[in-house]
Amino acid sequence: MKTRNLTLSAIIVSALAFSSQAQHSLTQIWSSEAKLPVPESVLFSKQDKLLYVALIDGKPAEKDGKGGIAKVGLDGKIVATDWVSGLNAPKGMGIYGSRLFVADVTEVVEIDIKSGKIVKKHTVEGAQFLNDVTIDSKGNIYISDSSTKKVHLIKDGQVSTYYEGLNGPNGLLAVGTDLLIADSGSLKKLTSSKQISVIAEGMDKSTDGIEQVKPGEYIVSSWVGMVYYVKADGTTEKLLDTSADKTNSADIGYDAAKKVVYVPTFGKNNVVAYQLK
Repeated sequence: MKTRNLTLSAIIVSALAFSSQAQHSLTQIWSSEAKLPVPESVLFSKQDKLLYVALIDGKPAEKDGKGGIAKVGLDGKIVATDWVSGLNAPKGMGIYGSRLFVADVTEVVEIDIKSGKIVKKHTVEGAQFLNDVTIDSKGNIYISDSSTKKVHLIKDGQVSTYYEGLNGPNGLLAVGTDLLIADSGSLKKLTSSKQISVIAEGMDKSTDGIEQVKPGEYIVSSWVGMVYYVKADGTTEKLLDTSADKTNSADIGYDAAKKVVYVPTFGKNNVVAYQLK
């Protein structure tokens, strides 16, 4: 009897251990037509029930006026490739109220969502390669500069440097009063008092977008073609690796309610949707 109880206990412990280590996965749902010239970032809009896609349509740091913002339906059908035009090399985006904010090389472009018209351009002094945008609940706008290794802040219309001395910041995500930063293979947390710590590390150094799945757990993409799941204990799972066929995974979007991850493929000129399980 004692032996059987011990065996049963061992089975239960093993089952719990297996459950705690269960892998997450991504299953492709759809792939849009390859008619989106160099998509760098996807932003899911629950309010508008569509995806905003930043199109570089040229070189990532070139001010050529060829870039723009497209609209893609949640079924993968392209609604408009030129909803906004005349940008340079747009990348990360964020929405606050009725405005869409886009990082565009050395400035942040403010767009009225209803009209699709550019309202204002916020110049970031000394910027070289503005990359991602995130906006907190108070409307503070954070922007990464991967070249100068800084994070900038737009607060009440004023631009300032918020934090510097990083390795190569790209993806940003405001969570409460904290700021998460994808920084050359690491996911870091910066508190409002400017205390920085590492949440996870060891990912490919081209870390790009960040999305929260639930408190303490995140999805992080790397531009070379990898998507990771970051667990609460800081360990990571590789969910996707399309690097072999040179399909990139740039700044991802995420529908938290349906658990759908939207991946812009950059050089393959489309967006691919995956179900997270």
